[in-house]
Amino acid sequence: MTETTVLRQHAEHAFAAELEALRKADADSGRPKPPRWKLSPWAVSTYLLGGALPDGTAISAKYIGPRRIVEIAIATLATDRALLLVGVPGTAKTWVSEHLAAAISGDSTLLVQGTAGTPEEAMRYGWNYAQLLAHGPSRDALVPSPLMRAMATGAIARIEELTRIPADVQDTLITILSEKTLPIPELGEETQAEKGFSVIATANDRDKGVNELSSALRRRFNTVVLPLPGTAEEEIEIVSQRVASLGKALELPEVPAAHEEIRRVVTVFRELRGGLTVDGKTKLKTPSGTLSPAEAISVVAGGIALAAHFGDGVLRPADIAAGILGAVVKDVSTDRLVWQEYLETVARGREGWTEFYRSCREVSA
Repeated sequence: MTETTVLRQHAEHAFAAELEALRKADADSGRPKPPRWKLSPWAVSTYLLGGALPDGTAISAKYIGPRRIVEIAIATLATDRALLLVGVPGTAKTWVSEHLAAAISGDSTLLVQGTAGTPEEAMRYGWNYAQLLAHGPSRDALVPSPLMRAMATGAIARIEELTRIPADVQDTLITILSEKTLPIPELGEETQAEKGFSVIATANDRDKGVNELSSALRRRFNTVVLPLPGTAEEEIEIVSQRVASLGKALELPEVPAAHEEIRRVVTVFRELRGGLTVDGKTKLKTPSGTLSPAEAISVVAGGIALAAHFGDGVLRPADIAAGILGAVVKDVSTDRLVWQEYLETVARGREGWTEFYRSCREVSA
């Protein structure tokens, strides 16, 4: 497959031009870099937060949020501690971890996806059983995990949904993070971590099936909490940017004048999430879902597809109504009442929302 046919490119490929411009800026400035890092900490933060380089190159913002949070995360990876990104679903934990790994190591693919069934081999190593049976334990028969490969090359390894992984498998990280070594008792050998190695893990405490980290393991991480967007304008900007990039990747037809409906979706989500209308006058019941920017992005992208392929090419309330219903109503027994109350007490009488109210009533019937 070529890069033009891949549905979603890895960060190091999608933003290769920006990363190269930052490497040149680093070389011109002489900024110090930790061992094996592709970019200086300053350049990594500029890559994530956006900015303009001395040569005029514009760097797009990958994360919209408090600068200090990004700086703390980067500084952590420059020390001997691993980084744990915590937040409710949809706070860009995976997105931030991918871009940090891409900027620091030039490779965001050394990834362990945490699930309730993640085995110990995913953290340490496994075996090619054909080789093992034919020749016995050997380096040729050993199948290294992403963590083991990161240790050997001095790169960043990523662990998604760490708290979904069973506790006994989690604890295999303790030796790796504290001693910076991975014993291979079958061979009487070990793999020692090269300089530059670190781990970025993500976790949230909203989902079911969460396994708490042991105190011994938690001490090996510096925990950084990624918050939901602080203001509506920040959230609108996040949704707008991600919808635009997603539309290009999916080759969706361009739909003009989407800003008004993006603002409407964000307003609905923020009010239901906070249990209060924007004017502070009406208290609301909150649904069971998180209603994060990730859900808002999906709602708007789905609406654009409807408008482009089945509408008049303009994003309208009817195009987003079904998506909002699906995002809000996760538990039919409780969330449907929450949504109906919102429609009748807030949307029905709000100026400029008549078409939205009617469209939502139609799909909710």
